[in-house]
Amino acid sequence: MFIIDITLKSTPVTLSVQRKAAEDAEAVYKQVVEAISSGSNKVLELTCEHQAGKKFSVLTSEISAVQVTEKSSTATSSGRPPGFAALVE
Repeated sequence: MFIIDITLKSTPVTLSVQRKAAEDAEAVYKQVVEAISSGSNKVLELTCEHQAGKKFSVLTSEISAVQVTEKSSTATSSGRPPGFAALVE
């Protein structure tokens, strides 16, 4: 299983969807990157293959980062699962 994480500007929330195949995850990643690169205010709708019925829409101009990770049963050596980390002072 592959997880696509999307971080929004000025928001500590990470939105994520999952794909079963690496090729499908890469396709979603490229779709998000292209939406960010276009610089337009379009709505991007994504659905999750792991959780039936999970979907969200996001304004592409509000996306600040996207990443793909392979889901594993273990956390990293820091004790946290891979993904974006928000640092707060």
